[in-house]
Amino acid sequence: MKRNSIFKTVIFAFIAIFVLAGCSKPSKVTDEKEENKTVIVNDVRGEVEIPENPKRIVDLSGNSDILSILGYKVVGTANSDAYDYTKFPSYLEETLKGATILGYSMQDTMDVEGIMNLNPDLIIISTVQEKMYDQLSNIAPTVMIQLEALDWKEDVKVLGKLFNKEEVAQEWLDNYNTKANEVGTKIKDKNGENISYLSFLASGGQFYVFDGAGFGSVLYQDMGLSRPQGMPKQSDISLPVVTYEGLASIKADYIFVLGTNEDLNVLEENAIWNSLPAVKEGKVIKLSASPYFIQGYSSIGREILLDEILEMLN
Repeated sequence: MKRNSIFKTVIFAFIAIFVLAGCSKPSKVTDEKEENKTVIVNDVRGEVEIPENPKRIVDLSGNSDILSILGYKVVGTANSDAYDYTKFPSYLEETLKGATILGYSMQDTMDVEGIMNLNPDLIIISTVQEKMYDQLSNIAPTVMIQLEALDWKEDVKVLGKLFNKEEVAQEWLDNYNTKANEVGTKIKDKNGENISYLSFLASGGQFYVFDGAGFGSVLYQDMGLSRPQGMPKQSDISLPVVTYEGLASIKADYIFVLGTNEDLNVLEENAIWNSLPAVKEGKVIKLSASPYFIQGYSSIGREILLDEILEMLN
């Protein structure tokens, strides 16, 4: 009788194991289905099927900062420093930590083998890399976006829509707008409502004036600060270029000048530059071309720039 009891106990134990194993299988299948779920999105070429929850994104478009805002961490990026493609710009070092740098976002071709080695499940490019589309789409689903030349907020919205995270994107933009307005108000309260600000890049004896994009658009569009009289306006992605004489015709109260040490040294030796009222009054803020040349083109970079500009003008 005792032997029968032990025998029954063993049988019931085996039955329980099989039942539990059977119950766990559907859960595993369900998890796999969830992970492999795809959605159809529209890019500049048409419809593309992509993972609903991509885990290994390679971004060559230069929008890895926006992807971070939306909650994604890229494994490969082209958000490198404009003056050194082997490193991240300082304002994105923490955000992109661990990602592999594949080039610079304004390059039309990049390391295809390096991209393949990252085993991406989604690749994002801009129309700048259009010639790579066929190669890349053979590696993983590839989405091509059109970068907005003079409206960086549209890039945030486009990627928000692409990943069905429009509310996340809009919330970040709303917070940014509030902060930019507050910083602009503080600066105007301190320096005066009508004080004007000029920002330009000194490079090779030419001066690239920021107006509708980059550093300038942070000043004028975001913070609501005044443009100087005589400043050329930007109509496309290219920055307006002026000579020393053109620079002298811009009546700015404060000047932000970006450049390498060499370019800044050349500028400071020029008589026309030294005759400008802002220079004479010590109202010039000199900034390194790296990272500030491209910082104003980055969403996260702009947010950091708000605090930096406020501190620079205090």
